Parts: sequence; structure tokens; C-alpha cells
Amino acid sequence: MKKEAGSIGDLLAVCICMILMTVLLAAYMDSVRLIAEKTEINQIARKYILRMETVGVLTESDRILLGRELETAGASAVSLEGTTFDRVGYGEEIVLKMRGRLRNIYEFEEKRVSTAKN
Repeated sequence: MKKEAGSIGDLLAVCICMILMTVLLAAYMDSVRLIAEKTEINQIARKYILRMETVGVLTESDRILLGRELETAGASAVSLEGTTFDRVGYGEEIVLKMRGRLRNIYEFEEKRVSTAKN
């Protein structure tokens, strides 16, 4: 058997494809992680709007716990402007509005509206 001469062009094409696939995979993994972080923030918002329904307000202790949980989830520069901080009566509207940044790059806003059931 005779050995055939190889082409550097074939090897180069394979290497370029491998590099591009690696970059694409890294970008995909970063996007999946960002979606997971946003989902976690969504769940935190749900948890605190349910608490607000039973109490009728976002209490000071809940506000502190909310800030800690958001920080743990990777959020920074969190603003609660527009949130119900004054106690409301049964059936009145309560709002939980959170704005901030994920990884100090991506902005997020989460708004939940419900009625007080206290």
C-alpha cells in the first residue's frame, strides 16, 4: 500500500470548525446560565408577592431578606421603586417592582401585581 499525501487545507478547515463550535458552545452555556439567573429572580419575586398578599405590605424585614436573596442570585443595583410600602386593606392592589442588573451588565425588571388578602 502506498501512503497518500495529505492536504493542509483539510486539516485547517477541521480546526476552524472545531474552534467555531467551541465558541458557539461557550456562548450557548453563558445564555443558559443567564436564563437560569433570571428564572431565579422570577421565583424570588413570586415568593415575596405571596408574602405581601398575606401581610398587605412589603415589611422592612422582608425588604432586607429580599435584598439578600437578590444579591445571592447575582443581582446588583436593585431598586424597589414602585413597590407597595404602606399597608393596604383587604382586596386592595399591592405591587412588587424590582429593577437591577445581573452580572453588572444585563438589566432586569420584574413586576408583580396582586391584591391584599389580609
